Amino acid sequence: MALLKKYFKLLAFLTGVFLCSCQADLPLNSKKLNGLSLVASRDSLTQNHVAKIVDINSNAVALMPFAFMRDNNEPELYFNLERQWFGERVQGIEQAIELLHEKKLKVMLKPQIWIRNGQFTGDLNFKTENEWLAFENSYREYILLYASVASEYNVELFCIGTELFNFVNERPGFWKDLIAELRRTYKGKLVYAENWDKVDKTEIWKDLDYIGADAYFPLSEKISPTQEEIQKGWKQHKEMLKELSSTYRIPVMFTEYGYRSIDFALKEPWNSDRDISSVNHNIQAKALSVLYEEFWTENWFAGGFLWKWHQHEKAGGIENIGSLPKTNRPKR
Repeated sequence: MALLKKYFKLLAFLTGVFLCSCQADLPLNSKKLNGLSLVASRDSLTQNHVAKIVDINSNAVALMPFAFMRDNNEPELYFNLERQWFGERVQGIEQAIELLHEKKLKVMLKPQIWIRNGQFTGDLNFKTENEWLAFENSYREYILLYASVASEYNVELFCIGTELFNFVNERPGFWKDLIAELRRTYKGKLVYAENWDKVDKTEIWKDLDYIGADAYFPLSEKISPTQEEIQKGWKQHKEMLKELSSTYRIPVMFTEYGYRSIDFALKEPWNSDRDISSVNHNIQAKALSVLYEEFWTENWFAGGFLWKWHQHEKAGGIENIGSLPKTNRPKR
């Protein structure tokens, strides 16, 4: 917990520096989003769970109601089902929003698709027009369901899709119509979350309030690079994001970011293979410190959501190699 508090104290300091400067205003009251991506709970979210989020100086939480596809060739989505965890269904999302808002935490509602066997959503590409139309109808129903929740509960931020590059690229008319429909009923801010390698290859940003990047940019091929080497690794990516923000005149947000506690963690930060066992206690801390120092004082950057936060007490721990920052030792 001490290490994570150190990260967020740095965030609080950098946010203060930003607010004291005379830079251009950002949405959401010009405050950086020091957010966490909250893994859905099997049961209700509790006051104790939220207290731990507040304790590390987070001011925002991403809630992720998943929809599932049986195969990347089957155009029907399955969502809000009884067999899903409570925290992934409408009832659980509503309960979580109320509890988070009670503690003055902002919420990003971020519906996401999971394809069986973990196939990448960005590659979705149906063979026929009828299949595309069936998928669009299913996706629209899914998004509008949770947009109605976002509207009813005054959710501050709604993410219209996550890592769907081919869908966005091939069907621009659908997305333009969907965004227009959302604007008529939902009064909060809209973002789309694109994968790090495609964020500059889509034009959807012109209709949104934020450029959303799932920020798993490769930063170094070394086992454990120095902070100076990590800063160098960010240079071209940061320049690209700054230019993108200038082009579309909206801020950039890291809809996801995070690093694992393993050797070579910055070579492929998106890699979540579980057969890696080379624990590296320093690389995560260095990578997060550099990220905060590089981005949190930039007026074109709105903040982000750390991937990912588990609310159960056995999460994390000194031997955990996932992207969850070290919060406590697991019970023995």
